[in-house]
Amino acid sequence: MMLSDHFSLAEFTKSQTAIRRGIKNVPKDDAIENMRLLCENVLEPVRDNYGIPFTLNSGFRSYELNEAVGSSSRSQHVTGHAADFEIPTVANKTLARWIKDNLEYDQVLLEFYKADDPSSGWVHCSYVESENRQQAKQFDGRSWTPLT
Repeated sequence: MMLSDHFSLAEFTKSQTAIRRGIKNVPKDDAIENMRLLCENVLEPVRDNYGIPFTLNSGFRSYELNEAVGSSSRSQHVTGHAADFEIPTVANKTLARWIKDNLEYDQVLLEFYKADDPSSGWVHCSYVESENRQQAKQFDGRSWTPLT
């Protein structure tokens, strides 16, 4: 099932951890709709801007999978609102800044970024149907700071 022109439900639910541990990672209809909105409002505009195909590092996570990967119980991945991704040849900070400056989003997080390594970390972005917070932060592995 395609959620948008370039992103599929299978891509959003694929997880090596789930495969290894036999965890079912099956979203309900409301989470599928949230993923569709994330594709439409964030992922497709990112792909259109850069013109480079990319895949998700992490998309939807069932509660069991989310716990298995050590993520927060409040993670927006469990509701289908969030995805983690990178674009080949694009520095992750450049990608995060472009999203921050050009799109509506709930959160854009540049996670585990190191200034001396432009390809370090990844971008986490979420979108909700209403009242997006436009929250932009970066995390270096120790502390959160505003995304600049």
